[in-house]
Amino acid sequence: MATTTEPALDRSPKPGVPPLLAIRKVAKSFGKNPVLRDISLEIAEGEFLTILGESGSGKTTLLRIVAGFESADLGEILMEGERLDLLPPYRRRVNTVFQHYALFPHLTVEENVGYGLRVAKLPKDEIAGRVAEALAMVKMTAFAKSKPAKISGGQQQRIALARALVNRPRLLLLDEPLSALDANLRRQMQVELKSLQREVGISFVFVTHDQEEAMVMSDRIALLRMGELEQVASPREIYSHPATAYTAQFIGHTNLLRGEIKSGMARCNSLSWRVGLPEGPALFSLRPENIRIVNPAEGSDANVVTFRGKIQHQAFHGATELLQVVCADGLALSVRAATRENRLGDLQLEFSPADAVPVRESPERG
Repeated sequence: MATTTEPALDRSPKPGVPPLLAIRKVAKSFGKNPVLRDISLEIAEGEFLTILGESGSGKTTLLRIVAGFESADLGEILMEGERLDLLPPYRRRVNTVFQHYALFPHLTVEENVGYGLRVAKLPKDEIAGRVAEALAMVKMTAFAKSKPAKISGGQQQRIALARALVNRPRLLLLDEPLSALDANLRRQMQVELKSLQREVGISFVFVTHDQEEAMVMSDRIALLRMGELEQVASPREIYSHPATAYTAQFIGHTNLLRGEIKSGMARCNSLSWRVGLPEGPALFSLRPENIRIVNPAEGSDANVVTFRGKIQHQAFHGATELLQVVCADGLALSVRAATRENRLGDLQLEFSPADAVPVRESPERG
């Protein structure tokens, strides 16, 4: 699991402060197939919000509705308190960077960036100044006279960004713009894109299906599941305190422990610990890295849950390895530990009750 890069400042919407963008009860169907259901979401000024979800979850449709390329069946979208959804796309202070950059091959980099300004018939001097400013933002000034075929994929991505930024939008929408890049360049561009967003101060709404990418780049993540918002929270919050079983499984790896709470005790197979939850069926998310391998000779803390498990499988992940262990009662668990050779047989394991996070069941949705 990637380490999150949490911002120093909280850029989520604040009570009493009007958001830059407010999506209110938006719904959309294509024929008889509902794609978005009752979506309400706010984006703050200067925020980097990622809409995360599987293919078919509705994330691109939501982005297209904000941009004006699709219309919602129900609901409304406001920018700074004014209806945005009633305006045509060209009058919205919103620009989109698509997965396929669609640069004009016969135009130079600077001509590509300034194309929209020329169509709008702005004065030549203003166009030249704004194009130079946009290219400087994405560090592509040296390539102003180049054709798109002569620059790399990462550089083309920067030009697509400059073309959007040159219009000085209040909100930038990015529809999986890094998915065409190779793994190393993609990681590099994640850092650069995040830095650029901080530098220009524009709100970004970023669409991806890659949970690691969302964790690294976002101030907040809005997780979509089959057209509905499953959870909206910061990367750290959504990882450490998932609200549902689906969130816990989609964001990183987890162990789902099903059990029963009775007399203040949670019992999941042979595991048990004290909880302050109401009696009845319960479901917990326990991250693999929160299960620790201990030396039996050192004894155990009375406040932890201790058990034994036998290694069934080991997956090497560089500095760490993911172990699949099975307890005597048949309970199978994933354990993430520091890589070590010749780790075989039974293990003494433990976890803190605080790391077993209660989550809601994720019902089937049709």
